[in-house]
Amino acid sequence: MVEIGRLPNERAAQALIDYLKGEKIECKILPAEQGVSICVLNENHSTRARQEFERFTHNPHDPKYLQASWDNGDSKLKLDYGSPFLQLVTQFITGAGPLTLGIIFICILVFAGFNLGFAEPIYQHLSFFNAVPGSGLSEFWRLFTPSLLHFSALHIIFNLLWWWYLGGKIENKLGLIPLLTLLIVAGTLPNIAQYFVGGPNFGGLSGVVYAVVGYTWIMGTKRPELGIGLPPAYMGFMLVWLVFGFTDMFGLSIANGAHIGGLLVGLAQGLIDSKRIKR
Repeated sequence: MVEIGRLPNERAAQALIDYLKGEKIECKILPAEQGVSICVLNENHSTRARQEFERFTHNPHDPKYLQASWDNGDSKLKLDYGSPFLQLVTQFITGAGPLTLGIIFICILVFAGFNLGFAEPIYQHLSFFNAVPGSGLSEFWRLFTPSLLHFSALHIIFNLLWWWYLGGKIENKLGLIPLLTLLIVAGTLPNIAQYFVGGPNFGGLSGVVYAVVGYTWIMGTKRPELGIGLPPAYMGFMLVWLVFGFTDMFGLSIANGAHIGGLLVGLAQGLIDSKRIKR
């Protein structure tokens, strides 16, 4: 059996199972730590089943799934996806792994402290070298910790949504190690690049975000069977945003060095992992 994805509850999964059954693809539902796991019995059907799984997660209320439940399943089964709030929370949790959720929690905690009167001590301890007096090279964590700093609601929301969407996909599909490697490398090297480009006063997870963007795009191109591709429109948007960062069109202070550095890190690791990671 080959797992094609996970859903928050068995009733939601049953709709997809019934549809795949009509497509001559036999699947089985297995309990998982978060929700249920959908497994294809015949490995040769896994690629096609994963594609349908992606369509289902984006539009679970498509009439074709309900019709499949009547045609191929128990016609008395009433699909219940739970309350909208519960479904949103469940999707948020199941759409990411411990590392992805942990970084989100830390960034939100730091941002909350920044806006509750602790901005000065937080910045003194987490900013890059030379951003505050007395910050020496012995404080090695300063290579990474600026990635946890965000200075506006728009900044943190933009970064964390991308981190959850792509980081969670990488962690769920490929495991902890590829994402942890991206986080450490793209959370440090692009910060160094940004320091030499614009000085020590910067922060944000943007370098890591561009790393997971580049990584996901490469893996989706080189290894589409792994199921972590990035739609071309999304990649196009991030590249356009990267270019806008150099125009000062929006009057924002954008860490262009971190963005480019992160993208290069993600592309490089994607090329390496596309050859290294087994199916």
